[in-house]
Amino acid sequence: MALEVFWGSGSGPAWRVLLALAVKQVDYDSRLLSFSKGEHKTPEMLALSPRGKVPVLRDGAYVLCESLAILAYLDRKYPDPPLFGETPEQAGDIVRAVMEHECYGVSAISAFSRPLLFGKLDAQRDQVLLAIDGAKNELDRLEAALASRPFLVTPTLSAADIFVYPLVKSFERALGKPGADTIDHGLGPLPAVFPRLAAWCARIEALPGYDATYPPHWRETA
Repeated sequence: MALEVFWGSGSGPAWRVLLALAVKQVDYDSRLLSFSKGEHKTPEMLALSPRGKVPVLRDGAYVLCESLAILAYLDRKYPDPPLFGETPEQAGDIVRAVMEHECYGVSAISAFSRPLLFGKLDAQRDQVLLAIDGAKNELDRLEAALASRPFLVTPTLSAADIFVYPLVKSFERALGKPGADTIDHGLGPLPAVFPRLAAWCARIEALPGYDATYPPHWRETA
């Protein structure tokens, strides 16, 4: 029986799982849910994920939610290629990078990008302006991490890259939203301001199977 993955278009955590499955070339049954229809909050889904969040992985009788937990499970079940390194030191560095991103990067970058992505710039312009420095600091950290290697922590792609990539793409998408050009943010375009990050994105996007992971509604509302 193939793995089942329940996910939603545009969900960064869900995108992480799809990317991991593509990297490991694992077949799965896709269960795309509509957020607008509340399909992630149905009784069936709440039985799998009591918080009503995606992604959710079902492997036979085993059910797991939370993207980091799912990546750890996939890495133990399908160890090649490894997502958490090949040495204890690499594993430690990768998990540190993941947690730094979750604890600091997500909030700092999202404070800038989310109002733009959801058409709330007019109501939250002050928040966006205040968030510029924090977002730049986190993006600068990522840019610096890529100064001596093609991926964030190790010479090859790891869970750290998979965790960070969806947020960087959401940020880049936010820069193209209406009103973004009325803000003197100095954060884009990405290739001009953060060229290493842009090249890193291109490396991930060149991975086999990447296209199937791309949020489908982004293609419709570019």
